[in-house]
Amino acid sequence: MKNKLAHFWRRHQAATPFRTACIAGFGGACAIGVLLGLSYVTDSLLLMAPFGATCVLLFSMPKSPMSQPINVLLGHFLSSLVGLLMVYYFPGSGIGIALSVGLAIALMSVFRVTHPPAGADPIVFAMSDFGWQHLFFPVISGSLMLILLAWIMFKRTAIVYPLSVNR
Repeated sequence: MKNKLAHFWRRHQAATPFRTACIAGFGGACAIGVLLGLSYVTDSLLLMAPFGATCVLLFSMPKSPMSQPINVLLGHFLSSLVGLLMVYYFPGSGIGIALSVGLAIALMSVFRVTHPPAGADPIVFAMSDFGWQHLFFPVISGSLMLILLAWIMFKRTAIVYPLSVNR
């Protein structure tokens, strides 16, 4: 039985050099810090929990198709829009929350903008008092800021972000 379960515990992710891991952690910390700072200075919400997971992809896996700007921006936008619609039409409904996550996944797949952290957006909207204005602050503005910060950081390293068309 031990051999049959071994594949569940095998690590498929390639080893990351220590320096690269430190750069990724630094980038994520700085990005969240900037969003927090800008939220405070502008008195506008620019941060939501799924952005922590977005930072994992942006700074740790910048070459992933799911880390590309269009995926980050439209993934969060579509998922949040679905979450808002479901809260509007099915307020306080557990089934509405489940359907919104499923619909968000389906739409991201159809539009080829899958961004896994965005799968949490409908839950965030269902469990908060977020309204339509939150599509702009924090969803669109925060997503754009994270993309910009990743681009700026990687301009100073040998890491290419976003991926070029001619990869």
